[in-house]
Amino acid sequence: MLTRRHALGFIGAAATLAARPARAQHALHVVATFSILGDFVKNVGGERAEVATLVKPNADAHVYSPTPNDVRSVAGATAVFVNGLGLEGWMTRLISASGTKASLVVTTRGVNPLKMDDERYGGRTVDPHAWQSVANARIYVTNIREGLILADPVNKNYYDANANSYVAKLNALEGEVKEAISKIPADHRKIITTHDAFGYFADAYGMEIISPEGISTDAEPSAKDVAGIVSQIRRQKIPAVFMENINDPRLMQQIALETGARIGGTLYSDALSGPDGPAGTYIDMMRNNVRELTKALVS
Repeated sequence: MLTRRHALGFIGAAATLAARPARAQHALHVVATFSILGDFVKNVGGERAEVATLVKPNADAHVYSPTPNDVRSVAGATAVFVNGLGLEGWMTRLISASGTKASLVVTTRGVNPLKMDDERYGGRTVDPHAWQSVANARIYVTNIREGLILADPVNKNYYDANANSYVAKLNALEGEVKEAISKIPADHRKIITTHDAFGYFADAYGMEIISPEGISTDAEPSAKDVAGIVSQIRRQKIPAVFMENINDPRLMQQIALETGARIGGTLYSDALSGPDGPAGTYIDMMRNNVRELTKALVS
C-alpha cells in the first residue's frame, strides 16, 4: 500500500532527478579559446560540458600560437566557442588544420562593438574586449547557452537553469562594480594600462582609458606614444598607472618613474589568473580589478 510518506518520498526523488541533466555516456567535449570564455562556458555547461581552454590563464590570446594538442582538441570537439571581433586571428587556421565538424559559436553575437582609433590597423578598428562590461557578459552567457542546447538539446532545461543562475550572479556583480566606481572622484576616473583592453569597462562605468599599445599587444608602442602619455599624466595629475597580468611590467614602471605616478595593482584584462590567484574566475577578476582601481584612485 502506498502511504503518504512513501508518496512524498517518490515526489522528492522525482524532483531531484528532474533537476539533473539527462543521462548520457559522456559529457560534451567543447573548446573555448581563452580562459575568461572558458569560465563562462563552464558555468553554463556544468557537469555536462568537458571544457578545453586553448589560451591558458595569464596568457595572451592576441599573439597565441596553437599547438598540436590544440589541433587534436578542436578536431574532437562537439562545439567550439570563440570571442570573435578579431581577437583570435589564429583561429581560422586552427579550425582548418583540425578538420573539425564542431559547431562554431561566436559568443559576442549581439554585442554592440566599440570602434577605436589605432593607426597600426589603418585607423578605426573593432575592440574585441567586450567581456569587460558585465552587461556584455550576460550576452556571452546567452550565446553559450544556445550553443550548448544546439549541441545537446536533450539537456536544454539543465543549461537554461545554469545560465539563469549565473546571470543572477552577474547581476549582483554589476551592482557591486557600479557602487565601487561611484566612490572614485570624477577627476580620478582614468585608467593608465599597457594596452587598451578596458574600453567596454570605461564605456559602461564612466572611466577614461589611456594606453600606449592600442587594443592589441602584437606591436611595441612608439616613443612618441609613450611621451604623449607621460605628458598627459603630468598635465592631468593622474595619480596611478596599472600593470596587466599578460604584459611585461617594464613599460608601466618606466612611465611611473618619469611621471611620479604611483604603480597601482595588477589588472586582469585578457586572461584570468591561475585558480589560486586573485582572478581565478570572471567574477573574481572583475572584483579584483575594481578593488585595485578604487584602492589606487580614491583619494
